[in-house]
Amino acid sequence: MPDDDTFHRVGELASLRPGRVLGCTVQGRSLVICRTADGLHALDDVCTHAFAKMSEGRLRGSRLVCPLHGAAFDIGDGRVLAGPAPRPLAVHRVRVVDGTIEVALDPHAPPQPDPF
Repeated sequence: MPDDDTFHRVGELASLRPGRVLGCTVQGRSLVICRTADGLHALDDVCTHAFAKMSEGRLRGSRLVCPLHGAAFDIGDGRVLAGPAPRPLAVHRVRVVDGTIEVALDPHAPPQPDPF
């Protein structure tokens, strides 16, 4: 895994409106980028309950809601806000450089299942 300073381009900021999400893959890891009025957040794109894609869910303020069973996660720190998810989502660093969204994977994030 890369260290904390390895950033990867995932999309253009102009194409991601506030209140929307973007699914992407970085080095084989599925991620969801969330844009709110407070900025950008990057998390794992796989729900810890039933392995649904979080990028197909709903973003409600700072809550990301799973499309399958309604588990909700805080986009700032990945913690579970509503079950049935048993574990938080891994959170990754995100930044914007010259209008491009870039993500650095958390080297301490647990392995991600690959149900897709």
